[in-house]
Amino acid sequence: MISIAMNNIKKSFGVDVILEDISFTINEGERVALVGSNGTGKTTLFKIITKEVDYDLGDIFYAKDLSIGYLSQHVDIENDNTLIEEVLTVFEEVMLLEKEIRVLEHDIAEAGSLEDHDKLDRLMKQYTKKTDEFTKINGYAYNSEAKGILIGLGFKEEDLSKKVRMLSGGEKTRVMLGKLLLKKPDILLLDEPTNHLDTDSVQWLEAFLRQYRGTIFVISHDRYFLDQLTNRTFELFNKSIRVYNGNYSYYISQREIQAELDEKAYEENLAERKRQQEVIDQLKAFGREKQVKRARSREKLLDKMDVVEKPNYMKKRAKITFEPSVKSGKDVLKARGLSKSYGERCLFQNVDLDIYRGEKIALIGANGAGKSTLFNILLGVDKSFDGDIDFGTNVYPVYFDQERDDLQPDKTVLEEVWSTYPNFTETKVRNMLGAFLFTGDEVYKLIGTLSGGEKARISLLKLMLSDSNFLFLDEPTNHLDIESKEVLEDAITNYEGTVFVISHDRYFLNKVPDQILVLEDQSVKSYLGNYDYYIEKRAAEKAALEFANQREDTTTKTQLKIQRKKDKEKEKEEKKLKKQITETEEAIHNTELEIENLNELLCLEEIYSNPEKVKEVAEQKSDKEKILHELMSTWEMLLEAQQD
Repeated sequence: MISIAMNNIKKSFGVDVILEDISFTINEGERVALVGSNGTGKTTLFKIITKEVDYDLGDIFYAKDLSIGYLSQHVDIENDNTLIEEVLTVFEEVMLLEKEIRVLEHDIAEAGSLEDHDKLDRLMKQYTKKTDEFTKINGYAYNSEAKGILIGLGFKEEDLSKKVRMLSGGEKTRVMLGKLLLKKPDILLLDEPTNHLDTDSVQWLEAFLRQYRGTIFVISHDRYFLDQLTNRTFELFNKSIRVYNGNYSYYISQREIQAELDEKAYEENLAERKRQQEVIDQLKAFGREKQVKRARSREKLLDKMDVVEKPNYMKKRAKITFEPSVKSGKDVLKARGLSKSYGERCLFQNVDLDIYRGEKIALIGANGAGKSTLFNILLGVDKSFDGDIDFGTNVYPVYFDQERDDLQPDKTVLEEVWSTYPNFTETKVRNMLGAFLFTGDEVYKLIGTLSGGEKARISLLKLMLSDSNFLFLDEPTNHLDIESKEVLEDAITNYEGTVFVISHDRYFLNKVPDQILVLEDQSVKSYLGNYDYYIEKRAAEKAALEFANQREDTTTKTQLKIQRKKDKEKEKEEKKLKKQITETEEAIHNTELEIENLNELLCLEEIYSNPEKVKEVAEQKSDKEKILHELMSTWEMLLEAQQD
């Protein structure tokens, strides 16, 4: 079933056409990625769907009663609600129904005391209907559901009482995302949903959205996230849209094939038109009436012939290997016993590193684990540490920062690079810039007019051409569009120097490094492969550890006795926990039955005709509902403990 469809949509801002002939269909339950360079109109397309922005031409079809949830990049929430209060506004109807039930209970008691049997009968029917509805919409668990979503998105228990207006912009975006996930609209429009989320929260969001029953349409620069979630990809390019029936990696492979086909079609069309023109010129050259008529006929055919425009679908990047001007020795860095503490807090201790020429190494770990501190120690910025560091022969380390101040805003792109390396020919500089996606007249752009991603490309190019041969990169893909990320990845991959990088970009970590270093538990562990290899090995290590814990090792009798005792205690705790869960589930079931029985009692004439009995039964029911709420909370806590 179709959720939403567009047909020949056109949108302009003034004289600038942003979108033209946009046509696509999204079916119910699909997960669709919307990709394209910055400024191609992705957010505009989302706002057209939500009717925040009008379109000029075309038609849009929405499924009947379609509910749409939209997460924009810029969220501003200004009120005095706490975080949990703000999220619970999603459940206004549920809470209103809960209040209506309480009012009905009071009215029933009052009608019973007045012996108004007709009114009492009418109220009891309403009461039964509303309590049934409340149970169906999970009214007893909405509070716990809201807390679970917020914890999953990276908030802590103590954050829930913070005022929303005191939160940062990123935190407000997470709050809005939480509200959307709780609303469960038919279609989710998510504009950069992983911004402001740490790795754990992104993985949680991936798992949540994979189980989401509705349709998802998402804009994201997190390519690994798109690979894990989506099954279709829409690319906005040159004002139009192309549809690929696969995830991001599939789209990349097909895009390259499509670019080759477009280039081939253009060249064949150009060659055929050139051949036809040569024939026409030859016929005219004869100067005879017969040949001139034939030439005119061919000219008419040539005019009717389709002209294939020169494709600019993909800017061609020259495959250039960047070799540092100074080649280092084989041994680039050797560190022994590195330790760093802040007071009583130890970041890491006894860390050993061996880095060799040409290696591409990534350092990953949780926020606050000490990754940037380790970089600062290796670069000589932080001198307060224990251990020894030795750089090899002819090693020139340099730190790459996107916020570099070495770019001159009044220079052109060509001048910026050429003035730094005046011995290069203009052709060589242009070739180098071409590899970084600056082609044709783009080399005459002023540095001051470039985007953050374009400036980052220029800075990295200058570093790669310098005497430096050991690059330290801290989150190099942050805030870059996908096109700029691809340029940086290709450049770093083709760089013959040594690279040490900190990154949370899992797609980058899959493509560039040949070794992953994990900083956790105050130590560093090495995995000789990319990110997927690291994930695979971690899973194997966890499985092996669990297996080792389950079987009896060939240890001493004393160790065996201790281990068996621990296993028995663990088994005892698990049985106890399982028993508690079973007992709680039975209590929940029995309490629900008791509530249903009390509802039935309230419908009996001998009850609702007696005010005292009505009041007594209503109070019993209220008590049972409180007990049921407590039991549900206990059950959720027990399940979490069992998963841990």
